Amino acid sequence: MKELKLTEVAHNHKVGDKVSCVQPNVMEDTLFTFNGQAIGFYINDLVEHSKKAAQLADIANNELRSPRVPKTEMSRGPQGNKAQKAKRASEGKNLVTQFSVILGGVPPKPQMRRPYPTISSVHSVKTARAFIKAMLLLCRESQQIIAKVMPEQYDKQKRLIAENAPEKYRFGDLFTSSISNFNISADYHKDNANLKGGVNVIIAKRKDAKGGNTTIPSYGATVDSSDNSMLVYPAWRDLHGVTPIQPTGEGGYRNTLVFYPLKAFKGLN
Repeated sequence: MKELKLTEVAHNHKVGDKVSCVQPNVMEDTLFTFNGQAIGFYINDLVEHSKKAAQLADIANNELRSPRVPKTEMSRGPQGNKAQKAKRASEGKNLVTQFSVILGGVPPKPQMRRPYPTISSVHSVKTARAFIKAMLLLCRESQQIIAKVMPEQYDKQKRLIAENAPEKYRFGDLFTSSISNFNISADYHKDNANLKGGVNVIIAKRKDAKGGNTTIPSYGATVDSSDNSMLVYPAWRDLHGVTPIQPTGEGGYRNTLVFYPLKAFKGLN
C-alpha cells in the first residue's frame, strides 16, 4: 500500500456546490497521511484483503436491489399513478433510479416531531433479514481491515463509540449506523453529524457505469469508486462530494455500502 501525503491546495468549492465529472487520481491501494499521521486509506479490490468481505458485499448489494428490502426512493422523472408504474415495470422500465436504505441508529429528528433516537424501521422487516445480516457481517470484516491497516484508529474509534453511543444504537463496534446509497451522487458537503475523530467506511459496487468517485478538493484528490473498492475516511474533516454517476450500459449502476459513527446518541439510553 503506497502512502499519499496529503497537502492542502487552494480551491473555490463550498458546501452545496454541484460536483463536476472529475477523473480519479487515486486508483491503487493508498494510505492517506496528514502531517505524518494516518487518517484514512483506500483499497481498490476487497478480494485482495478479505474474500469474505467481498462475498458479503455481493450478497448485501444483491439483497438491497431486490424487492425484499424497503427503500426510500428518489426519482429523476415523473412517477405517475400506480397503474402507470405497473405498466412501466411490465415493460422493464423504471424511472426510480435512486434510493437509499438506513440501518442501525437513527438520531432524533425534532423537525419531524420525533425528538428521540430510534432504530431503523428496516430491522423490523422480515424479508430484509438477509440484507441486515450481510451488512452486519460486512461491517465486522471492515473493522478487521481497519484494525490491520490503522490499528491506532481502530482502538481510538472503539473507545469513541463506547463513550458516545449506548449499545442499542451501535452498528458493530466502530459505528452507530449504516446507509446504502444506490445511484446517489452528493453535492459538496461535510458530515458534520459524525463523531469527530471517527472514520466512515464506503464500499462500492459498480456495474456498467462510471463516475460516483469521492473527490476531496482540499487535497486535489479524487478516489476511484471501482467495483469492490473500499474507502476509509474521516468524512467530518474535509469538504467532499461525489462525481456524477454515468451508466455505460443498460441497467448500469453504482451502489455504496456505508458505515458511519454519529454523535447524536451521547448521553441517551
